[in-house]
Amino acid sequence: MAEGGEIETAAPGGAGGGDDGGVVGEDPANVDFEDLDPLPAPEVGSAAGDTPDVAEPVEFGLGAEDALVEAAYESPYGELIATEMKVVTWNLWWRFGPWEQRLDAIRTTLAELDADVYAFQEVWEEGDSNLAAILAEGLGYHHVFRSWTEHEGVRFGNAVVSRWPIGTSRWIDFGDPEGSTHRNALMAEIDGPRGPLQVFCTHLNWKLFESGVRQRQVGELARFVADCRPRRFPAVVCGDFNAEPTSDEIAMMTGLTTVPVPGLAFFDAWRVGGDGASSGHTWSNRNPFAAAVLEPDRRIDYVFTGWPRAGGAGHVVGCRVVGDSPVAGVWPSDHFGVEARLRY
Repeated sequence: MAEGGEIETAAPGGAGGGDDGGVVGEDPANVDFEDLDPLPAPEVGSAAGDTPDVAEPVEFGLGAEDALVEAAYESPYGELIATEMKVVTWNLWWRFGPWEQRLDAIRTTLAELDADVYAFQEVWEEGDSNLAAILAEGLGYHHVFRSWTEHEGVRFGNAVVSRWPIGTSRWIDFGDPEGSTHRNALMAEIDGPRGPLQVFCTHLNWKLFESGVRQRQVGELARFVADCRPRRFPAVVCGDFNAEPTSDEIAMMTGLTTVPVPGLAFFDAWRVGGDGASSGHTWSNRNPFAAAVLEPDRRIDYVFTGWPRAGGAGHVVGCRVVGDSPVAGVWPSDHFGVEARLRY
């Protein structure tokens, strides 16, 4: 893993350059959240709090021991948080295709989505002009950007755009032993109204035969997420992983095989909260930009979340595919995006 650094963040309109989930399968009431600071007791609408003590049994018609077991089974997280936040990940296809017309379609789509946080891949920057800055200014949001390559003077990278101020930002460049590409991962710590949260954005190698490269990148990503502790809200990891749910690299993220960092695994938001009646494909031949590449339909873009905290903080309550229709006859990107709604 190449050494990363901190990034100067930009306010609205400006230019800018098991995680916490414990062991999969363990009762969350007994999870050691990896040396995180204790939180105050939860309240409805608050994202913070330790799991409260189980109340004494009252009129259950059960023995005290049975009642305690039932209460713990019913609400291991305590009273669930009622408020939500929306996170969207979306690959914006750099300056490929009719990019100026696509920009208008992207802006229209984002205004309709009204998400709290966006993680964008294939963001372009040329001179003082930056796609993330343009989109953030139009929304009145904050942003941070980090490029990982350049073509004909136009940079290409990842960005986080947030309704709420961005405090600390960090990044890493992935190692590139084969010298074929340079990729990175970006972290933005967002000062949200109900507590800080860390959102990660990345974009892994794209070729079908590069699973081994992507597995190495997932390992570096996981270590980066671990290195960004402590945090009081489960890590949110977004991006274009260029890998299907059954792949080894996604299994490494979700704990379906050996994980790169012991105790660090994530929930796939689509698997938790997606519409079971649809495919969730984010690379679809319905989109003429994708169809031109002659690849099969796939689900390759993800929002991952760490194990929920007390009150269900970070729990996925819904997930859907977005940006999946043309605007005034123009498709916004070659990818569809993913929107996840989280308790916060």
